[in-house]
Amino acid sequence: MIKNLYIQQLELGSMANFSYLVGDKSSGEAAVVDPNDDTPAIEAAAAKAGLKVISILLTHGHFDHTGGLKYYSNRLKLPAYLSDNESMLYVPSCKTLQRFTDHATISVGNLKIECLHTPGHTPGCTCYLLEGNLFTGDTLFVEAIGRTDLPGGSAPALFQSLQKIKQLPGDTMVWPGHNYGDTTCGRLQILKTENPYLACATEKDFLDLTG
Repeated sequence: MIKNLYIQQLELGSMANFSYLVGDKSSGEAAVVDPNDDTPAIEAAAAKAGLKVISILLTHGHFDHTGGLKYYSNRLKLPAYLSDNESMLYVPSCKTLQRFTDHATISVGNLKIECLHTPGHTPGCTCYLLEGNLFTGDTLFVEAIGRTDLPGGSAPALFQSLQKIKQLPGDTMVWPGHNYGDTTCGRLQILKTENPYLACATEKDFLDLTG
């Protein structure tokens, strides 16, 4: 367990988006998961926490999760990580983009962050796993899931991704990409019973629920 792990959830923009500041207090280094275009707010949070942002982690390439890339990548030249499975439709214009495969590990200070490929909302959707914390982007919300009717979406693929997530320990804390639920985060064991999509036992049940 990383004693100096720092996580701050930031709700920014008009679409109830969550950006996350994830840092190692011992090294003073941090990553931003899904940077909103309100980068001054993210930088102010980092400064207050005594952290320096060194990299960007993208759960997928939709515009509302990549708005801060112009600042962090094009201006500050920080590396931005995105799954190599992401559709070309959603690969942002980014001079410092780095692609990764399933189960790759990204280091931030003393933190080791595992990349879990969870397609369904988009082909390259990724969850980031760190010390019992899972940053799920638009794969899984507290009480819902990401849309599968956009280009590149797939309900069967998302069902399989949710089964992958359900294998994680029940005390895993789920940090979603949007504020869709009564709480802004939740333990996986609770979501498995209270989120109707995650509770589906079969693919048919899931497809019937998603319509």
